[in-house]
Amino acid sequence: MKKALLLIGFVASATAFTAQVSPAVSSWLQNTSTIGTYYVAGNSTPVTLGILEQCQQVEYNSTDVYISCTGVPGYPSGPFLDGNPSIAEDQNAIFKFPLNPQENTGTLTETSAGNIGVFIDGVALFDYRDGVSWDSNTGAPCGGPGGSPCTGSLDWNRDAIPAEMDGFDCSKGHPAGGNYHHHQNPSAFDLDLNVVSTICTLYDADGLYAMDSTQHSPLIGYAYDGFPIYGAYGYQNEDGTGGIKRIESGYQLRSISVRTHHADGTNVDDGPAVDATYWLGYFREDYEWVAHPGDEEFLDEHNGRFCVTPEYPAGTYAYFCTVDSDWNSAYPYAIGPTFYGIYSNALVTSIPGGTTVYTGPTSISEELETLNYTVFPNPASDLISVQIKGLVKKDLKVELIDVAGKLVKSAIVNAGQTIAFIDVQDVYEGTYIIRISNAVNETTRKVVITR
Repeated sequence: MKKALLLIGFVASATAFTAQVSPAVSSWLQNTSTIGTYYVAGNSTPVTLGILEQCQQVEYNSTDVYISCTGVPGYPSGPFLDGNPSIAEDQNAIFKFPLNPQENTGTLTETSAGNIGVFIDGVALFDYRDGVSWDSNTGAPCGGPGGSPCTGSLDWNRDAIPAEMDGFDCSKGHPAGGNYHHHQNPSAFDLDLNVVSTICTLYDADGLYAMDSTQHSPLIGYAYDGFPIYGAYGYQNEDGTGGIKRIESGYQLRSISVRTHHADGTNVDDGPAVDATYWLGYFREDYEWVAHPGDEEFLDEHNGRFCVTPEYPAGTYAYFCTVDSDWNSAYPYAIGPTFYGIYSNALVTSIPGGTTVYTGPTSISEELETLNYTVFPNPASDLISVQIKGLVKKDLKVELIDVAGKLVKSAIVNAGQTIAFIDVQDVYEGTYIIRISNAVNETTRKVVITR
């Protein structure tokens, strides 16, 4: 399907958005009771933040949706082992997104420091940068927390993903002045095929969602131009055909040994030569975008494409949180370096009168028989972990049942989390059933406890 045809279908369905409730209204994780938690370094038991997590209210009118949220995730945040003294704090934020976002046909807007999007749990999305650049006057890095002031041209800007690895928590996030955020795909390091951080060794492998290579990734957020953001997997072809594929960034590292020009040929002040200290990929400008004609799973310069998705069967422009074949984050990670649509600062101070409060569906229709999850270890001796793949939109009850049908122990996977633990150190050996249920459906799996 060509982009033009998708656009026709998308525009034609715009009036149906408000009638049928747009995904921009219905996709947010609402919570008015669960308190957020965080880890203190060296302690594997999370402590309370004393702040409601996720989003508290969603309101909309004929043109826009307004989301009130704290910016605190449903999964535990922290610790941040690079010396970052901050923790997640209540942002008391209101975000406004258009129900019918538009392509920017004029001068494109570059992504910038700070919020450039919001995940469906109210957590902020940042772009690649960490505030550190190469100062052409001093010939040294400048900016960032504790860095020297920048005085010269800033033509080479550091990539936060590799540079700040030691400061990300297990969910690949960290705070800046209390604003907890992700620069990248918000799934746990320990669930990647090649694990590049050991932070999950002591702390739970949790995140907003867990990648599932067999399913179209969930809608996990919205960019500040109003277009949706998905996880790493989608339909191979833009028209929804071709099976499920990892949707790939069109960017690649340049073949350079010196830093004298940008990828478009612009002659700029020199950065450091490529070496062991300033390796290729240290700076954002080390990347170039390459077209892949005929390969629709590759994304455009904005890290998006026009395509069919489960939430937008008529087609929409959508960004994807890109990863490589090992599921490690791949530049430009979510959005950028420019927005596809018309940018507006989504952070607002008030909600106009006359909006409708969205309370969500009155029933749960998800069939748990198709739920993709793992129970490990199995057999187990002291602790059973239940890891849910995909996105948990409604709280799930996890129960350990004996052969007589008696409830032995239980736990909860809250919406916006992916994992639950059941301590079985004091449970007799034998065969048991793990039952996962919501208000309507359930699914079961056998587990053996042995010592």
